[in-house]
Amino acid sequence: MAQQLLQIKAIKLNPQNPFTWASGRKSPIYCDNRVVLSFPKVRSIIQNQLLITVESFGELDGIAGVATAGIAHGALLADRLNLPFVYIRDKAKGHGRQNQIEGRLEKGKSYLVIEDLISTAGSSLKAIEILRAAGGKVAGLLALFTYGFKEAANNLQAANCEWKSLSHYDALLAEAVEAEYITKQEQETLSSWRKNPVKWSDSHKN
Repeated sequence: MAQQLLQIKAIKLNPQNPFTWASGRKSPIYCDNRVVLSFPKVRSIIQNQLLITVESFGELDGIAGVATAGIAHGALLADRLNLPFVYIRDKAKGHGRQNQIEGRLEKGKSYLVIEDLISTAGSSLKAIEILRAAGGKVAGLLALFTYGFKEAANNLQAANCEWKSLSHYDALLAEAVEAEYITKQEQETLSSWRKNPVKWSDSHKN
């Protein structure tokens, strides 16, 4: 997974010239798994891995994608599993029926939440809360990639939500070194960011 994401530049590493996230934080990594959708071979590999991993969550009644990046991957998975699909907005539409959950959610039914990326798990937790408030049951959370922040693991544990990801930050760094995308020294810099992203960001601001 890590190899595929690096090859299609869905994940970019640049410890020398950090990216600026929407939050304003500086980061040596930028992840945009929506790029996967433009590469049929990689898209197929990911769908196959999702199909294998989803078995560990037990019997499901439906799939729920987190808007927006989780929608396509969730819909493709639901199609492969022949299950109902819904997607969850971070806030209700300002017009029409003002839905926050699009599609027909069946109360009491078990849904697997699909996310493209887990950082602090903030968007995932919000989607889980919305789904539960609407009467759905959450079988768990499945993501394509996670940075592996302890904060995310703690937040999901507090929400009593089982979760898995297809790939993670440590595997990515190991693959990046082996493929010579980065040097060993850059790997150390990237590892230090994950340990304390706020401190790392502050030290890299102009």
